[in-house]
Amino acid sequence: MLKKEDFTLLGKFLKPHGTKGEISLQSDGFTLDESCDFVACDIDGILVPFFFENMRTKNHDTFIVKIERMESAEEVRYLTNRNAYIPREWAEDSDELTWNYFQGFTAIDSTSGVIGTITDVDDSTINTLFVVEKNGDEILIPAQEEFITGIDHDKREITFDLPEGLVSL
Repeated sequence: MLKKEDFTLLGKFLKPHGTKGEISLQSDGFTLDESCDFVACDIDGILVPFFFENMRTKNHDTFIVKIERMESAEEVRYLTNRNAYIPREWAEDSDELTWNYFQGFTAIDSTSGVIGTITDVDDSTINTLFVVEKNGDEILIPAQEEFITGIDHDKREITFDLPEGLVSL
């Protein structure tokens, strides 16, 4: 069984491409290569793998994929607007991580200690923010490289050196 904590958000399926079972897959900044042979989608709370028959690049962030055993636009339409996840180790091997990769990580401040768990990434404005849950409250932390002092992929922890008082706002 696939465990959600072993996966990270790749992006989202868009709309069917043509009539032969191909669909557009938009990436949130990851580059996929031929070693990427599947993505997983959350279907009723369970991660279900969808294997690629083939994949080609459409533009810098969108791929056209043919899903095995899906032969028509109607069949792949089922995936439209669904989030697509890849195994976390594929993302770690990527040259570039997106901020979404850190969802589920524990946020730690080098001065005050554990802040909470990153539950979301707010990129609705020019300043991307980590949404961190601590004791039922939301804390917003700027997603800026200059604040990050360490990343432990195995422990799923990200350490920040935040300006004094930012966490208490």
